[in-house]
Amino acid sequence: MRMIWNRFMRRRKPAVQMVRHTVDSRYCGLHDAVLSGWFNNETGELHPNFPIRSADRVLDFGCGAGGATQFCARHRANVTFLDSDEGKITHLNHLLRDSAGSHLGIVNQALPLPLGDACFNRIIAQEVLEHVDEPSAVLAELYRVGEPGALYLLAVPHARSERLQQGIAPDSHFAAPNHQHVFDEAMFTDLVQDSGLEIVSRHDFGFYWAFWMMLYWADFQAEGKQLDAATHDLIAPPYAELLNDWATLWQQLLQLPAGPAIKRRLDALLPKSQIVVARKPLSGSR
Repeated sequence: MRMIWNRFMRRRKPAVQMVRHTVDSRYCGLHDAVLSGWFNNETGELHPNFPIRSADRVLDFGCGAGGATQFCARHRANVTFLDSDEGKITHLNHLLRDSAGSHLGIVNQALPLPLGDACFNRIIAQEVLEHVDEPSAVLAELYRVGEPGALYLLAVPHARSERLQQGIAPDSHFAAPNHQHVFDEAMFTDLVQDSGLEIVSRHDFGFYWAFWMMLYWADFQAEGKQLDAATHDLIAPPYAELLNDWATLWQQLLQLPAGPAIKRRLDALLPKSQIVVARKPLSGSR
């Protein structure tokens, strides 16, 4: 029986050409995001229902590494990006030095924002509200700087992913300056609507990253590391072999004909992030 099986396996051809090299976690994450509709260069949408045009005035609040800012700049929008980390602003200014659209980087750590009323028609705040002391106060400021009819792209970690990490991640990951707020879907909806914004669409995303973070904490714990800084400052390459193996496996799955459908189901089951596209009413009143 073993001889027959071995002969079968030698003759069997794979249904698709699979990747065999190690895949970088960030590359796999970008591929996964594109499959969910992020960074759509053909339609100009940073995310479904959030188009970017050359005439747009964009605020990327808590820009971090600047993926959203760079997309907007490539589409020739006027982009203002703001973060509390001066190093991130400096690095992003360097990356955008040859961009076609105009841009302005601002280092800021406090409210009110150093920005005028109703000066943006696109506002982005991704994975920021869970970090701040008063999310409602931040959203009130973002509401103020948006013009009537402005679109908002708001994202926070999903409660299902956050609660799965509790007890595995260090306790300090769920305290300032990290994730001091955990939003379930109803809480996030109420937060957005109470600010005066109208929800246009919702989307859950990121099983790949949810499971990646579980593996990250497992390796973190096995190595005996201590979380003595902001989590996002510690998650940087080179990544552990365990994380590279997961990225390689996920990339192989996405290449299968059923891969994207499996991804969609797992994104719904255990999303890393919940995303809301919202609009400021044309009346501008709450």
